[in-house]
Amino acid sequence: MRLRPVRLHQALTRTVHTITLPEPGGRAVWAVETRTTEDHRARLYRDGQRVSTAEMPAGFTVPGGRIEVDAGLYGVTRVHLVRPDGQERRLAPAPGTLEYGRAVLTRDHPRLSRGIAVTAVMILLVNLVLAAPTWLEMVTSVPEVAARFGTFTSPVLLPGWLLATLTVAGVVAAMERAITWRHHRVVDAETIWTSL
Repeated sequence: MRLRPVRLHQALTRTVHTITLPEPGGRAVWAVETRTTEDHRARLYRDGQRVSTAEMPAGFTVPGGRIEVDAGLYGVTRVHLVRPDGQERRLAPAPGTLEYGRAVLTRDHPRLSRGIAVTAVMILLVNLVLAAPTWLEMVTSVPEVAARFGTFTSPVLLPGWLLATLTVAGVVAAMERAITWRHHRVVDAETIWTSL
């Protein structure tokens, strides 16, 4: 099966990362494709032709090492070539992907890029303080969860419209951090429960 370009309507659900590697007789372009809505599999392509498929976290042996791939709810969390000596090199995002578009924005408009990154962090921190306790209260109000773990009462009471706004903004901020490969234990704590 041939690797198709990423189309605009697939940008939220499909990623492709590539790397060119030397091999006997020349060079080959290796690509890894993931699709978040279909399954939790990674597909490996050599010069556009599919050669392997594996459940994530996946590892594919290629000339000069092994490509390791994993993904979470908000996107790819790892897609690296690991050489036998332990050195790692991240594969480049292919044109058409969100990761590629974000990298181009960073290159062409670094100030805007930094502003977006700071805004994403602020949204996640606000969610951590305001929305996470409300969601925790909602989850612990489920009888099965309450019976096992007890209940939690949020010290913050948010109107429905604000909780919905914070939730949507939090998802967008988490995606922003995922496509720029940023992660921090505290800042991203609010999104961890969705990956379980």
